[in-house]
Amino acid sequence: MKKLFVSLILFPLVLSVIAQQRPYYTQYIMNMYLINPAVAGIENYTDVKLSHRMQWVGLQDAPVTTYATLHAPLKKSDYDRETATSFHARGANPRGQAYWEDYTAAAPHQGIGLTILNDITGPLNRFAAYGTYAYHFGIAPKTSLSFGLSAGVTQLSLNASKLNFATSVDPAVNGTGIMNRLKPDISAGVWLYSSNYFAGISVQQIVPQQVSFSDNTVALQNGKLVPHTFVTAGFRTQLNEDVSMLPSVMFRYINPLPLGVDVNVKFQYQDIVWAGASFRNQDGYAIMLGANFNHSLNIGYSYDITTSQLNTVSKGTHEILIGFLLGNKYGDWCPRNLW
Repeated sequence: MKKLFVSLILFPLVLSVIAQQRPYYTQYIMNMYLINPAVAGIENYTDVKLSHRMQWVGLQDAPVTTYATLHAPLKKSDYDRETATSFHARGANPRGQAYWEDYTAAAPHQGIGLTILNDITGPLNRFAAYGTYAYHFGIAPKTSLSFGLSAGVTQLSLNASKLNFATSVDPAVNGTGIMNRLKPDISAGVWLYSSNYFAGISVQQIVPQQVSFSDNTVALQNGKLVPHTFVTAGFRTQLNEDVSMLPSVMFRYINPLPLGVDVNVKFQYQDIVWAGASFRNQDGYAIMLGANFNHSLNIGYSYDITTSQLNTVSKGTHEILIGFLLGNKYGDWCPRNLW
């Protein structure tokens, strides 16, 4: 059998490609650069994030996502003095109300970034690598605006040996191996931020592209990479001098899927520990915990509980995030502009 067009798996494959082209992240509020390239270089240090996400644990071939991101300003501001967040005086919150009253807009500067991501779902594997350029500038005494563009490549791989057929087929199909396709990857975004709110819009996979896998044995056709649009917004309010509340929302639009909505709330004690919760419509809930151990290291963890029919076989979703603040001349224990 020289050629086999696999119609039995085409429809579910295309649906999974559309729904899972960009993996879900629960802790994106801790790494907005994942969603919007305009965030690159927003802080005065090199921000490195490493994350591993195991989705729907207990379900065979469920998505597993691993990524590393890095972004920084092209030129760091260098002060010969400590700032309010450089030290932790006993009993005082270095990021209390006085700090935010003295907050100023960003000086004009450029940012760069790098993302390496691997996402596996059943027989499909997506490996992506792309670089980012962003530009930040103040538009009001306490408000800044940035624009960002990411460009790179995505390699889509299909492991034909993992395909399950409803009927017996030529054994040569099962031994086909891995088929790869390389596609360009372009994203762009805008980010508005101040001392107590942020808002952004970004589009990933800007250019729609056809995807087909074919060799002498098996061919899968009519898959399509489609644009993903994200609109995010949030604000910060002080509950008291030590505790701040940070509610946020994200709207996710991927044609032809229904509009997706994430609602989050994060509570932060000084700039040391935080806890939060998230709700994703038609999917489930999540709890999040994290700690800033010093001015160079922070860790976050989240656990998702699905409310869809998958909850009969899924034991939830685990996601861990480790962050490093390199070249942190301010001595900050947590981000100044993303909080």
